Amino acid sequence: MATAGKDGKSQLHELQQIDAGKYVRYTPEQVEALERVYMECPKPSSLRRQQLIRECPILSNIEPKQIKVWFQNRRCREKQRKEASRLQTVNRKLTALNKLLMEENDRLQKQVSHLVYENGYMRQQLHVASAATTDNSCESVVTSGQHQQQHNAKLQHFQRDANNPAGLLAIAEETLSEFLSKATGTSVEWVQMVGMKPGPDSIGIIAVSHNCSGVAARACGLVSLEPTKVAEILKARSSWYRDCRCLNVATLIPAGNGGNIELIYMQTYAPTTLAAARDFWTLRYTTGLEDGSLVICERSLTSSTGGPPGPPAPNFVRAEMLSSGYLIRPCEGGGSMIHIVDHVDLDARSVPEVLRPLYESPKIVAHKMTIAALRHLRQIAHETSGEVVYSGGRQPAVLRTFSQRLSRGFNDAINGFLDDGWSLMSGDGGDDVTITVNSSPSKLLGSVNSSPLFAFGGGILCAKASMLLQNVPSALLVRFLREHRSEWADCGADAYSTASVRANSYPILGMRASGSFHGGQVILPLAQTVENEEFLEVIRLEGHGFSQDDVARDMYLLQLCSGVDENAVGACSQLVFAPIDESFADDAPLLPSGFRVIPLESKTEAHAAARTLDLASALEVGSGGVTRPATEGASNMSNLRSVLTIAFQFTYENHFRENMAAMARQYVRSVVASVQRVAMAISPSRIGSLGSKHLTGSPEGLTLARWISRSYKFHTGADLFRSEPDDEPQAGDSLLKLLWHYPDAIMCCTIKSSPVFTFANQAGLDMLETTLIALQDITLEKILDDNGRKVFCTEFSKIMQQGFAYLPGGVCLSSMGRPASYDQVIVWKVIDEEDTHHCLAFMFLNWSFV
Repeated sequence: MATAGKDGKSQLHELQQIDAGKYVRYTPEQVEALERVYMECPKPSSLRRQQLIRECPILSNIEPKQIKVWFQNRRCREKQRKEASRLQTVNRKLTALNKLLMEENDRLQKQVSHLVYENGYMRQQLHVASAATTDNSCESVVTSGQHQQQHNAKLQHFQRDANNPAGLLAIAEETLSEFLSKATGTSVEWVQMVGMKPGPDSIGIIAVSHNCSGVAARACGLVSLEPTKVAEILKARSSWYRDCRCLNVATLIPAGNGGNIELIYMQTYAPTTLAAARDFWTLRYTTGLEDGSLVICERSLTSSTGGPPGPPAPNFVRAEMLSSGYLIRPCEGGGSMIHIVDHVDLDARSVPEVLRPLYESPKIVAHKMTIAALRHLRQIAHETSGEVVYSGGRQPAVLRTFSQRLSRGFNDAINGFLDDGWSLMSGDGGDDVTITVNSSPSKLLGSVNSSPLFAFGGGILCAKASMLLQNVPSALLVRFLREHRSEWADCGADAYSTASVRANSYPILGMRASGSFHGGQVILPLAQTVENEEFLEVIRLEGHGFSQDDVARDMYLLQLCSGVDENAVGACSQLVFAPIDESFADDAPLLPSGFRVIPLESKTEAHAAARTLDLASALEVGSGGVTRPATEGASNMSNLRSVLTIAFQFTYENHFRENMAAMARQYVRSVVASVQRVAMAISPSRIGSLGSKHLTGSPEGLTLARWISRSYKFHTGADLFRSEPDDEPQAGDSLLKLLWHYPDAIMCCTIKSSPVFTFANQAGLDMLETTLIALQDITLEKILDDNGRKVFCTEFSKIMQQGFAYLPGGVCLSSMGRPASYDQVIVWKVIDEEDTHHCLAFMFLNWSFV
């Protein structure tokens, strides 16, 4: 009885403890047991919590509700801890960024003072020149000329001594001084690039040169890597600079201050088939400063700077690197603050006039070199911290290697260097497509990796072409080519390329073997960079066969897509792919093919638009586009020019080489024709004219706008637009304009088992990241997530009976796979004049990309 009484008192005490304060004081043993479960499952189910109480006697006096509260509090504490850590990181970044901005402000103030001084000096000189009555100025000119001659004599004497270590050190110190004056001083007039605003999550402060010798770009940024690690990464230029073919250190000389001097020979790829590649012969100086900063500066050794002459290289144009480099400062709390300057003279006079903007644009240099270096550093920092998650179970270094191999292989195909084994084949009378062959592919692929491709003897054949495009945004074109492969690709060519990496290769390429793509294209993401400017993915082409009798099976391509951000001014857009087999080994041989689109800066001269361009002789692009809204952006869009380079690689057997060349040439011509058709369809002038056509009297567009507006008011009792146009001849046109420019995304889809979109306004096209032409290829099922599909299926009967429904907010996916959140969706039936169901209309309220 005593025991029973004691147990009753204990239970009563526990109930009082729970009911009184709703708080349980856990013992250390209980907390340890709960922590073990939390590490395995932070959010256990009700059954799991009850099982925990049964299995742990020390928790038997605690109710399941209190255990649930403990896990809720534990998750809350974990969330607070992570948020506090994130805020501390952001605070450190902002502190360092504030210091960076203060330094930038000081530099700009110095630049303003320098300009004010120059302005005053020029005014004084003009006043003196106008008031002078004697020839005293001539005497000053002679005197200054004598000083200049003495300086040149000293410089020549210095150059004669530059072949010894002491002379090279003098050049290095001069390079260091010039570089620092560019990085933190006012020796170059810098203009900030559009869209590159500083912030804790931004890549940094990016600026380009204005009115200086050559072209230059400058960047300031923060990375969470130590200075020595940053220096190591930046010096390995071939790992992040995609245009670097090779970098060889010819001489290494230790400097007396703990640094070193290197004589470097570097070769870079040409961006297109219409220009020669560049090479550099430079001196690189690595040293430390008194404040603990590291400096890596570099400049070319020429006849004017002195130093030993560089190695000659046929088929390369010697470019000049003016004083450039990296200033790496340690940050308090860890990480580094980096100043980057890239200043080059690419000898634009040696290329055709139409291509000179590629070599005279500082924005292109900024994207290819300066921004690429910062992005690579940020990517390495994220991978080191474990913040980047990759699919496929592969290490980040392996995936980066795949990206580098795809880019390098595509560059090799475009350039076709003789020392890699490439040779030019005779043409068929036309000069639009160039055919090169490589009978020694082991130089490119390696003897081990390439053995499955050439078991029967043969080589690699590359068909390539370049052309000029007008009024086509490069990012938009590459996105379309990526999403709609069936518009330009031949599944027979893909099947042949895929078969070449299998054991049973096909004898010869067949044109249009199965006509077109009958299966689907599935994009399987592998990796993407931190800022989503580059994607590595596997493309599965479902159910394709090489011939009519061949068993249909899936084909796989490894694909690299970059430069799809339309706001990145001057960025190169690229789509490169290579066939792979199902095993997808790390050392699998890759034969990359693809497209590269490089924008050309628009000319400001009036005669530039009327200049005849030989590159565009085969490309008829309408220039008489309908006038868009009178904004600066629309004006610039209508004058877009870009260079498109196409290269496709195939394997061949020796006895089929001529036939293979003819087939490849024909195939590339068909791809060129398809791309031209696509470019004309998606060009802003064509889209503008198409929209203008709808907005100024297309019967289908006017009718649909009237049906959408009338059906919305009929079902919901409210007007779709605040001010409905009156019934007058222009009412339909005004209604369609209101619909087209409506701020929320409105789109229509068919009422079928697999709904397909048939119309979208401008906001809807922006949310789906597509065009009016490609809209019909997007289904409702592809953009809604699992929860959205469930809700829509649940409410579908209500929509059909009631005529409309309000769906809760959620997340949908664009055609590019980007998530977009929305607050609510209004769905209503669109009925025609005969009150029959025409389609369903969706309005996504307050959408934005996540």
